[in-house]
Amino acid sequence: MTAVTPSAALDLVCTLVSAMELTPGVAIHGIGRDGRVTYWNNRCAELFGVPAREALGQPVSSLFSHPGHDGDYVAHLQRIFSTGEATRVADWQIGLRDGSTRWISGTAFPLIRDGRVDHVFCMDYDITGRKASERNLLLSAQVFEHSRDAIMITDAQYRIVTVNGAFTDITGFTALEVAGQEAQAYNDGLRDHALVEQIREHVAHHGHWSGELWSRRRDGTPLPLAMTVTAIRDGHGAVNSYMAIMSDITERKRLEEETRHLAEHDYLTGLPNRVLFRDRLQQALATARRKMSQVAVLYMDLDRFKEINDTHGHAVGDIVLREVAARLARCVRSVDTVSRQGGDEFVVMLADIGSAEHAAHVASTMMKSVLAVTQAGGVDVALSVSIGIALYPVDGPDIDTLFKHADVAMYHAKEGGRNGYRFFSPQMNEHVSERIEMENSLRKALQNGEFELEFQPDVDIASSRTIALEALIRWRHPERGLLMPDQFLAAAEETGLSVPIGEWVLQLACRQARAWHDAGYPVAVSVNLSGLQFLHPDLLRNVDAALENAGLAPEFLELEITEGVIMKGNQAAMDTIRALRGRGVHITIDDFGTGYSSLGGMRQLAVSKLKIDRSFIEEIGAEGPHGEIIPAIIALARSMNLKVVAEGVENERELQYLRQQGCDEFQGHYAAIIAGQPRAG
Repeated sequence: MTAVTPSAALDLVCTLVSAMELTPGVAIHGIGRDGRVTYWNNRCAELFGVPAREALGQPVSSLFSHPGHDGDYVAHLQRIFSTGEATRVADWQIGLRDGSTRWISGTAFPLIRDGRVDHVFCMDYDITGRKASERNLLLSAQVFEHSRDAIMITDAQYRIVTVNGAFTDITGFTALEVAGQEAQAYNDGLRDHALVEQIREHVAHHGHWSGELWSRRRDGTPLPLAMTVTAIRDGHGAVNSYMAIMSDITERKRLEEETRHLAEHDYLTGLPNRVLFRDRLQQALATARRKMSQVAVLYMDLDRFKEINDTHGHAVGDIVLREVAARLARCVRSVDTVSRQGGDEFVVMLADIGSAEHAAHVASTMMKSVLAVTQAGGVDVALSVSIGIALYPVDGPDIDTLFKHADVAMYHAKEGGRNGYRFFSPQMNEHVSERIEMENSLRKALQNGEFELEFQPDVDIASSRTIALEALIRWRHPERGLLMPDQFLAAAEETGLSVPIGEWVLQLACRQARAWHDAGYPVAVSVNLSGLQFLHPDLLRNVDAALENAGLAPEFLELEITEGVIMKGNQAAMDTIRALRGRGVHITIDDFGTGYSSLGGMRQLAVSKLKIDRSFIEEIGAEGPHGEIIPAIIALARSMNLKVVAEGVENERELQYLRQQGCDEFQGHYAAIIAGQPRAG
């Protein structure tokens, strides 16, 4: 072999490099021992973005950098200069002058002259695209493996190639178990061949399909899935595989079911609500039409449930409603439906019954079930229920008519003494029509100013002086003439109109008292409060407004509340009485002796007077135990520092008796005769 001199070797390298000058893929540059560039081919200019005229003679470190690895690159070159050994191919990330980065793969070899390394030549390839592809593949693999959604890859024949970890987590099947198997073998939703063909046809035309399917886990439990199937094509556009992404929507389905249940069921009792009940009743009526059978609608209302709420509080009331719901549900078949319509109203549908006796039997069973004492909040609550029954088709062809007629029958059950049931009859509608007409007339009367007040004197027995006047409402009906309270107040209370009517009475009575004061008659005015008005949350505000608007001092207003209403009240009612007394308003217990007041309960009430019911006044002079009631009431009042008023006094004999017993005041026909009273302004 012929020896080659260093000069010849350099010339040879230069010749080779010159031959590669125009090589498009390889960037070649030479570096001297001082670290400056001695050679820079065209590809270097393209790759590093620096032309040869600017690169030659410059430190290589000024032309590009190695982010985070500049020290490693310097050591890399120094090792070549010191050892004279070429390096293996290595990948480097470089930073260019314009701030961008690229990836290169290259090697470096030394050029030795006079026994030492004189130059290092570097040959670099741009692998930025390859690195990006590698990174994308890595990211895809990471996404595939770390996705929380199950991913299944199949071949063009829908045979499973691989699945990710989430697939195993969600379904319980491992990649080894499913590889090579038909995709539909592990999805119940894909065992429907018609659905499979539908999905495949859709993917063939649109490239993808999305929908929901029911599958099963390995342990057999149902698994709802949201699935997307996508066709994957090669560079020629041919489908070579499919990807299915599946999400476990168990929680979403649970929430949907919970939302649907809440939308269709009563929040308190869990019974079907009005919406679901009507839907089931509609289906039952359709079935009954086809089978020529009957359907019964039972409309029921708990008797005096409001008293339970007022006495024991709504928490106890809610416990009672839940218990009643459970009892009613136990009285019917699975094809029947018990629904809570709101408040204390329940409706029951009895589907496909053979006769009215069936409905009567269920109604009787329900009444007995409700009658059992209920323990709620530490107290025993006695209940009863009134039930109205309407039958399809005899009492109505549709839902609304059956509801209406069952409600009418229930109303008659209540009027008949409660704790009973009534079947609808056409005659019942007449009475209901009268009730509705009365309600409408009361509303018009309030709007048109048809009510007026009369005043009954309250006379001091000792001085025969009128000290107060009781406001008594009258209705100047445009067709029926003057109506007394017993002809319309019960209807007003039942419809809730007693509250606005009572507010009107309160306002007018206070203004009238102010007018009497201005005319020189400093008397008090007494106003009766209905049960609804007394328990209404706006009572205190309405009293304050009436006094302020009239300019009447509170001590000239007396509010009369019946003994029964007060005894039904809870702690809130007691607080209301104390608040009124704190304002200076006087409280009178009306119709005393007709309720069931306890002495202990009476002592807690901050009242001013007791009014003896007229039924006891009528017994004055009669033999028997009734003659002892009036002295007992007066003695009770004295023990509590209360004044006593006797109402319904008709003659001098009754007045003398009351005077002897120590009664303080009296009212009635005789009071109007012997006492003068100011006129109403």
